[in-house]
Amino acid sequence: MPDTMERYCNQLTEFVQDHPTGVAALILTGVGFIALRRWMAGCVCRSKARLDGKTVLITGANTGIGKETAVDLASRGARVILACRDMGRGRRAAEEIRKRSGNGNVLLKQLDLASLESVRRLATDVLATEERLDILINNAGIMMCPKWQTEDGFEMQFGVNHLGHFLLTNRLLPILKKSTPSRVVNVSSLAHERGKIHFDDINLDKDYEPMRSYQQSKLANVLFSLELAKRLRGSGVTVYSLHPGAIRTELSRYLSESLGPIRRLVWGFLFRLFWPILKSPTQGAQTTIYCAVEESIANTSGLYYSDCAPKQPAPQACDDEAAKRLWDLSSSMVGLA
Repeated sequence: MPDTMERYCNQLTEFVQDHPTGVAALILTGVGFIALRRWMAGCVCRSKARLDGKTVLITGANTGIGKETAVDLASRGARVILACRDMGRGRRAAEEIRKRSGNGNVLLKQLDLASLESVRRLATDVLATEERLDILINNAGIMMCPKWQTEDGFEMQFGVNHLGHFLLTNRLLPILKKSTPSRVVNVSSLAHERGKIHFDDINLDKDYEPMRSYQQSKLANVLFSLELAKRLRGSGVTVYSLHPGAIRTELSRYLSESLGPIRRLVWGFLFRLFWPILKSPTQGAQTTIYCAVEESIANTSGLYYSDCAPKQPAPQACDDEAAKRLWDLSSSMVGLA
């Protein structure tokens, strides 16, 4: 065995001596890949805050960063309500979250954000059965789907990503105010930077394009947070919006249905190329968790976060007039008195 090991070492030494440039390039590539992965992973929420006696509601918590957020907050002692569309997947996720967190106080409630009636039913249920709600995390979303409509006739991405959460949050404000200090956390995206609110064609009936719709809905999340924070000033309810990062989740599952053949090939190649360096769901959940529990931002409201730190959003996301106009339009669309 020693002779064999010595022979291998000699062969390796000879190979390195014969191919110094190639070996150096290979090492640099490996180091660069590791460094890139660590950079893409982003920051970690360092808060040790406990949530014993507190109640959290998370939409879309049966998969991805929503599920990982639920595991973390349940581990801190919170009563966690999973608001999910698919009850079968929701039950499996709830059981996994209970096991991983060691907290049996994890509930499942049905919520289809593409149905305003479903949103109203959930809100009525929570108001009737829960004594408090300390943290509302609007996490669920849909990305780059074909030109679909919600049950109420709204463009799907705007309806699910913005309108459903807009109505849910407003319906739950009484219990959030009752439970102060409390928080509302809206999961947006870097995609908001290229977004525009098409007030003259909010459902994009004239010119639908999946990415344009997604960008509009994510900008709406940030503008909603801005206006909500203003309206709740002094109430004890604080509001946060955030970009979770580029993550390995199911959010991109509709790409093949919404893109043409050439763009589908390009996107497919890019996804396979960058998939290994994207954030895991656990890494992607860190900024959501930060906004939900970090003590140092307890009295801060209306800001936008990325990698567990405040970041300057796009100029159009800081437009107070647009935020109020979107609020008024959204109120009208969902029938909010």
